[in-house]
Amino acid sequence: MTHQNTPIDRTVVDDVLAQSEVADLGTANIREIVRIVSEIETISQARFVRMEMGVPGLPSPDVGVAAQIEALEHGVSAQYPPIDGIPQLKREASRFARLFLDIEAAPAGCVPVVGSMQGAFATFLTANRNDHTRKGTLFIDPGFPVQKQQCSVLGHEYDSFDIADFRGERLRDQLEEHLKKGEISSILYSNPNNPSWVCLDEAELRIIGETAKKYDVTVIEDLAYFGMDFRVDYGQPGAPPYQPTVARYTDNYVLLLSTSKFFSYAGERVAVIIISDALYNRRYPDLLRYYNSELFGHALIYGAVYALTAGASHSAQYAVAALLKAANDGALNFVAQTQEYGRRAAIMKHAFTDNGFEIVYATDGAPETDRPIADGFYFTVSWPGMTGGELLHELLYYGISAIGLGITGSVHPEGLRACVSRFTPEFEPLLAERLRRFRGDHGSSER
Repeated sequence: MTHQNTPIDRTVVDDVLAQSEVADLGTANIREIVRIVSEIETISQARFVRMEMGVPGLPSPDVGVAAQIEALEHGVSAQYPPIDGIPQLKREASRFARLFLDIEAAPAGCVPVVGSMQGAFATFLTANRNDHTRKGTLFIDPGFPVQKQQCSVLGHEYDSFDIADFRGERLRDQLEEHLKKGEISSILYSNPNNPSWVCLDEAELRIIGETAKKYDVTVIEDLAYFGMDFRVDYGQPGAPPYQPTVARYTDNYVLLLSTSKFFSYAGERVAVIIISDALYNRRYPDLLRYYNSELFGHALIYGAVYALTAGASHSAQYAVAALLKAANDGALNFVAQTQEYGRRAAIMKHAFTDNGFEIVYATDGAPETDRPIADGFYFTVSWPGMTGGELLHELLYYGISAIGLGITGSVHPEGLRACVSRFTPEFEPLLAERLRRFRGDHGSSER
């Protein structure tokens, strides 16, 4: 049955979709969804509850802004930055690793990059080229779709599996199945996970580290949502508990630390990669096929990063250095600041489940330790009987947007990923009312 009296004029939605060149919303990429929703908003003059893009929704800390302004006033905008980073950023990043991850990483391997996306790209360019007998990356899904796109752009092969079916000790067997073929150069995953918000525990990270070490594979750990498993307080410098990391179980790793979410500094596109000391100093003769050094760290910085951007924004490096220092000194509790996302997630998830929707990735952990998923930056929803594309299409009529789980490598193509970052208090009654109307028009989800 078609419901004509929806919050957004159905004709507007249908016309925009017809002109969008997107055949299935469930497989549309994030930026395509952004464009479609923005156009519908403009034409309809109606506000959407926008959950499709993982943009930060909190103000940048003053300490970072002030440091960047001061750097600009001192003329750094007229100077090229050091490719490997300004000294104070490198020192504070090394200190951050010690205080919040409980690991030792020399400043030499702490390198600013143009967002974690460039960090991943540069690492693929290096880690996936250090052995000519290997082909590419194993993704522990679901994950950020653009990282697979990066591999495709580079001509690197990749493999993947959904972590939901392989929690706990079962993860070891699954990794073995993929790595024993001897074709994988690197493993990539995010923790907390985008989009499911699954959080790997220490036992699972140990399995990843041990298995990667056994098969000599580089682990790329994406910590874009550092400290944002709000069930545990990871915000106290130099005191346990520490952010879980594979770095305690292998010395062959690259960590991606985005400043976009946990420091709310997305607009300047600066992240920090941390290369383990052992990997930084390791020599791979096969790197000489592409770079003028067989030293991994040198090839990554002066080969890959140099070719891509020749360094990250000079003034923004001063901002990140100041943010890291404030966190290290205990003057900036970034975890306390980002807990707002957990509050928003709890409200939004209740609004959906109260109106018949289901949480797709509802639990976290191995079967014997299964617990409800944390409230964080993302959550997942579905409506029985609809594919992700069908559900997203229908939700557009109700002024609600998201992305399909199908593009993330999830085994649940019927689901959607929802981001909480743009859900400010004025949207609470709007979301509740629109979901009530959706349920009223579609009946109970209990079939």
